[in-house]
Amino acid sequence: MTQRLEAIIDETVLAHKDDPCYWWEGAWYSGADFLRLADACERALSDAGFTEGQRLVVMMKNCPIIPALSLAVWRLGGAFCPLNVAAGMLSLQGTLDLIEPFAVVLSDSVKAEVGQFLQEKGIACAVCPPEGPLPSFKGVPGKPESRDLAVIFATSGTTGLPKAVPLTHTNLVDNCRQTWEAVEGLEPGDVFLNVLPNFHSFGYTVSTVLPLTMRARMAIVPAFLPPQPAMKAILEAPVNILFAVPAIFSYLLGAVERGAFPGEALGRTKLMISGGDRLSPNLHEHALRLVGKDVMEGYGLTETSPVVAVNRSYETHRAGTVGPFIGGYEWHLRTREGQRTDEDEGVLWVRGPSVTKGYFRAPELTAERFDGDWFNTGDYVRIEDGYIRILDRVTDIIIVGGFNVYPQEVEKVLTEHPDVQTAIVVGMPHPVSGEIAKAFVQRREGSAVTDRELVKFAKERLAHFKVPRSVEFVDSFPLSGTGKILRRVLRQQAGERAL
Repeated sequence: MTQRLEAIIDETVLAHKDDPCYWWEGAWYSGADFLRLADACERALSDAGFTEGQRLVVMMKNCPIIPALSLAVWRLGGAFCPLNVAAGMLSLQGTLDLIEPFAVVLSDSVKAEVGQFLQEKGIACAVCPPEGPLPSFKGVPGKPESRDLAVIFATSGTTGLPKAVPLTHTNLVDNCRQTWEAVEGLEPGDVFLNVLPNFHSFGYTVSTVLPLTMRARMAIVPAFLPPQPAMKAILEAPVNILFAVPAIFSYLLGAVERGAFPGEALGRTKLMISGGDRLSPNLHEHALRLVGKDVMEGYGLTETSPVVAVNRSYETHRAGTVGPFIGGYEWHLRTREGQRTDEDEGVLWVRGPSVTKGYFRAPELTAERFDGDWFNTGDYVRIEDGYIRILDRVTDIIIVGGFNVYPQEVEKVLTEHPDVQTAIVVGMPHPVSGEIAKAFVQRREGSAVTDRELVKFAKERLAHFKVPRSVEFVDSFPLSGTGKILRRVLRQQAGERAL
């Protein structure tokens, strides 16, 4: 029998209803407080006409109503669909057409931006405060889906068509349990920082669903920027489990270095684990020097609920890898052409209980990435003694004169230069070589290093075809809503300037 999230959460929270459950704006709230909020949400949704198989879209920053609405939706047999309002109305329109929501729950801050659009589309909406209550409204039922569906995460497909990842209760229950068992030191009562955006699988699963199912606690912060509320939560809750993206760790360590945040607040955490994007090699050294503790890496994708691998503990941590696979996964490697290979490098394919069966209402997209139960991660990896080293996204590999160039390898070399803060390398079209490497570099404060100096530095350490042909200095990088550097935007901007 399939275990459902609402059954696990209700049982876990009720058994410890007098214990702290979540921290919000400087105060702790108990399990009983959380269940009362979820009960009220369930009544409001039921009165609105929400029934089994419907989908509720939410466009709100992290707040107590997010986990409460999630639980209420699952109790009623529906699916929770968090969306990023910053994705823009053009993208949201396609996603909403695909998801066909019963209603959209908005925060007051985006009502003016989104409300009229929803009204014109005939989509019901409700404006809700971050702590509730969910107001009375009437929804518009769509075609029902299976009650096994728990969450739908939406992203933009490479074709420009909306792409949505449906995750079942089985997917999420398995991923939470396997992650909890894999990471050494996690215990009931631990305090997770819930600051990663809820519309991203990493933030939602690891920082919301996992604590609720495993009797941990969470310090809820709307967003990381501005950073002061997150810093306050780390200090006052206090947070001892920090899952975050590299950009957050980089900012926190920079604040420690400037004296704007106490290093002991990070030093006393039990775990600091990074995911969602590659971790700069420099960050390991900075963390050890500034707070006496390294940042470990994990790896996952939305389609895998999301965790695939993670470094287990500081004792077994291997910097530069994302750790071993968590339990439940089968895997193999294939060539870029799709043939299985026994080599220790290749494109990673996985299957297991955490992996979605395909994209939502999109069989053509599913056929592109799935081979039966096997899912193509799109990542080119090397397996070393069971540890995974991500070499690059297959789509980011640069082919120079027939030779593969892995951007991360070139970036690692460039960041070894003492005047380089961050380096991102992308492939640019070239009439003779096919592609060449171009580097975008963020200098360290006060540095005046030149492009010639960096090219010379790279030539001394890399094969000639891997050396960037040009270096462009930038003050900042374009970021996604989850803090990931957008390489495609850099490529596009560089291409437009070359015209």
